[in-house]
Amino acid sequence: MKTFFRSIYARLPIIRELHRIANDLQVQKYALEGIAGEVRASKGFRHLAECAALVQALETIKAGDARYRDPKRLLAHGAQYWSQNYEDGMIAEIFRRVKPTTRTFVEIGVENGSETNTTCLLAQGWRGWWFEGNPRSCESIRNRLKTMPALASRLSLREAFISPANINALFEEMSVPREVDLFSLDIDLDTYHIWAALREFRPRVVVVEYNAGLPPDQNWVHPYTPNQMWDYTQAFGASLKACELLGKEYGYSLVGCDITGINAFFVRNDLLEDHFVPPFTAENHYEPRRYHLYHRWGHPSCLYGETHGEKIS
Repeated sequence: MKTFFRSIYARLPIIRELHRIANDLQVQKYALEGIAGEVRASKGFRHLAECAALVQALETIKAGDARYRDPKRLLAHGAQYWSQNYEDGMIAEIFRRVKPTTRTFVEIGVENGSETNTTCLLAQGWRGWWFEGNPRSCESIRNRLKTMPALASRLSLREAFISPANINALFEEMSVPREVDLFSLDIDLDTYHIWAALREFRPRVVVVEYNAGLPPDQNWVHPYTPNQMWDYTQAFGASLKACELLGKEYGYSLVGCDITGINAFFVRNDLLEDHFVPPFTAENHYEPRRYHLYHRWGHPSCLYGETHGEKIS
């Protein structure tokens, strides 16, 4: 009896139409899944092709100039672990030559903390101070650190809009010592003026952003205007020559720049010995702007604690 009614039910026009619609939808579902798979594969291939092109571009640059293969120059040691570009490897090489003492750092302008010049050091057990003016970025860092007590115990975060007028007071408030191993500074518009305000601060190594859009022999500094924000034009920061001269005034020598033309590296004069390539001038160490070489190699970065499994992505 059930079979008889099912056969009648199946012959009803409305039921046959519903079956047809269901079959059409299933076919369209398979087609869309196929297209989605092709899109994912295409993105993957594009990503691989992009990586290959960047690797080729880097190798071409290095092959064309012996400076990039000179092991005494920092350029030969660039590597990216957490840093945005190749600063991690260059910083590690500096401290291979100039041994760290307190294993401490200060960094100003860290965004959410996952791609900085000091995150690698933090993951290696260093301790330090981060300063960031964006409230959302600071909240992101705090949320990450809540699940990483060992790492949080070694990091002090201060949310503040940094200026030449308040930087020394903020350092005093946060008990930043006069000497740390590494000081990293990148706040776009007023980087030069912040460093200039820290006359009594004596880090062993300094990393600062410079404006590679200006020739290496040009001494230029963007005038300081309180509360002014960068307008994303070429008018920002300071030329490498200006940074070189400020460093020299404070007892530091320019020892290299990263290959993308973003960061300049300085070492305190009493630590130089024969570790780096003279002359310590902008003309010798300048790298042109190669912002197109920026790429996040591998998986997205995240913070790691000092014990196995303590991480937040």
